[in-house]
Amino acid sequence: MAMTPKKTQIRLRNSMTRKVEAFAPIDADNIRLYLCGPTVYDRAHLGNARPSIMFDVLFRLLRHEFGADHVTYVRNFTDVDDKINAKAAETGRSIGEITDETIGWYHEDMDALGILRPTHEPRATQYIPQMIAMIEDLIAKGHAYAAEGHALFSVESYDDYGKLSGRSVEDMIAGARVEVAPYKRNPMDFVLWKPSDADQPGWDSPWGYGRPGWHIECSAMAHDLLGPQFDIHGGGNDLMFPHHENEIAQSCCADKGAGFANIWLHNEMLQVEGKKMSKSLGNFFTVRDLLDQGVAGEVIRFVMLSTHYSKPMDWTQAKAAEAEKTLRKWAVVVQGVKAGAMPAEVLAELGNDLNSAGVIAELHKRARTGDAGGLRAGLDLLGFGDLAEFAQMPETGFFDAAGFEAKLLARRAEAMESKDFSQLDALKSALTAAGLEVRMTKEGVELIPTANFEPAKLEGLL
Repeated sequence: MAMTPKKTQIRLRNSMTRKVEAFAPIDADNIRLYLCGPTVYDRAHLGNARPSIMFDVLFRLLRHEFGADHVTYVRNFTDVDDKINAKAAETGRSIGEITDETIGWYHEDMDALGILRPTHEPRATQYIPQMIAMIEDLIAKGHAYAAEGHALFSVESYDDYGKLSGRSVEDMIAGARVEVAPYKRNPMDFVLWKPSDADQPGWDSPWGYGRPGWHIECSAMAHDLLGPQFDIHGGGNDLMFPHHENEIAQSCCADKGAGFANIWLHNEMLQVEGKKMSKSLGNFFTVRDLLDQGVAGEVIRFVMLSTHYSKPMDWTQAKAAEAEKTLRKWAVVVQGVKAGAMPAEVLAELGNDLNSAGVIAELHKRARTGDAGGLRAGLDLLGFGDLAEFAQMPETGFFDAAGFEAKLLARRAEAMESKDFSQLDALKSALTAAGLEVRMTKEGVELIPTANFEPAKLEGLL
């Protein structure tokens, strides 16, 4: 009798228990995952890509271990939201036009990062009846109430509220921007349904013409596509409270005893060159910004996977340049090579809480020892494939700041001596106009490319 191959032990960091736990599927023939997807009003920024890459690697691992037909992965689109309404009002375009365009952009950008399309990509607007039915059920069970055209969830009705984030209700009230409204029984009660004006998207409901709150959207879509209890739910750790906390409350109250998601996965946030990504600092990048600058999707993916998902990740020019160098070397090694047996060490690292950085270290070993088949297998599992197309792309030529930084230092020294700062200021202005952030301290000078960096504008400055 043939032996069933032993599965890789998969352990995952469960945000609910704050422990790394062995993954035990509810049903090995039907493993179910849910990831909170984007609100579709603008391009996906670099931080938006991190949870999608994390879940893509998880999706690939589970498909490898249990079979592609036995894994169902849902990633939604939030296509009804006040940010979308504001964009429509600002541009004069229809909401449908904006959301369709943005979803197209998202697919293009995620495809460029090697991210597999999920099994289902529901749009919130396709599940309005399910949302209304869930809200009606919550009201009937005493967990929600109607007031002035709104339907609200009663936080007091759910004893475990705050378990995921580890906060008390009092702490959450103190630390959150809680909307104070006369129709609320408790300041923490959150909106399930709210009224719409004539110029806002809306649907008829038992509480009047209106639209759903954000949190009920994911609960209804997850319930409809995955059932009342499924294996893994995730997203960025900025969603832990209030979004995921509220999802748990309403879903567990709607289906008592089901438990909603068994494991919660949350990725840490992303920085750029050591600083929090923000438009005010000029270091706010969309995925498209980098792709348009010639940075390959494979390079972006590699840099992301070089840091464990549970740790803050720093996007830097140096990391991107090193990633490109590594991938070009590996492309030569695996050229024309078919994937061999999956190295046990690769599976062990990925099974160890999606330790993608550990997998990359193992792939370096395979490349050094000439195990091209093992390298190719590991690249497939991480979502890189044979790198043939990547190898044909022109080298990025990442910005080398050393010469410009040296010139700035020299100009500063001259200015301190002569007290004439005009040449220093002119050079700083030219570098800034090219899209570089100029950081000058007593310790030295640093030049950081922003999202608006145009290398061509640097010509003639050295």
